Amino acid sequence: MILLTFFIGLIANFIGYIPPGNINLTLVQITINRGMKQALQFIIAFSCVEFFFTYFIMHAAKWLSGQVRLDIVIDWVMVVLFGVMGTITWIHRKKPPETKYSDTDSIKYGILLGFLNPMQVPFWMITGTYLITHEWILDGKLALVIFSIGSAAGAFLCLFLYAEFARYIQSKFALSTRIINTAIAILFFAFAAYHVVKRVYLAVEPKTVKVVHK
Repeated sequence: MILLTFFIGLIANFIGYIPPGNINLTLVQITINRGMKQALQFIIAFSCVEFFFTYFIMHAAKWLSGQVRLDIVIDWVMVVLFGVMGTITWIHRKKPPETKYSDTDSIKYGILLGFLNPMQVPFWMITGTYLITHEWILDGKLALVIFSIGSAAGAFLCLFLYAEFARYIQSKFALSTRIINTAIAILFFAFAAYHVVKRVYLAVEPKTVKVVHK
């Protein structure tokens, strides 16, 4: 049961990090601009925080699911986060990558983004509640610790594959830093726009339905 709990956590979080988002896009940027060593430091630091993040969210899933406006807050936080990251990347898109970096830079960045990862809240609220309700995992402290370790391992594995893929793409196509940074900045802005459109649509939709019924 312990091994099953571990692998369920690993598989669930591995799948969770496959879609492009602020974490894996930032990792791609670090891999290409700073190299694999810095990328690994980022991944390890982020995965360690992911353990605590998952454990906390799984414990608080029931309470969080009762917060009516939580999804609204998360969407607007993501708008700000993507907007800021897109702006920073766009401003520095022409800047050549530095040749030397502090050994702690990527570690600090990984820890920071580990805590500033609001999209994981609804992910674990839905996934965690489903797994516990259907008795795929137990909700005891030990079970959730094992599950959270699996979650951290899943994040590490998926992000490591992202880093390897980024390094492969760079070596095969010899893309310039400017092109990569511009593409990532555009994606950040696109994700920010998506969350804005989503919130506007959800705000307007109920009014539209009421008008139709009248």
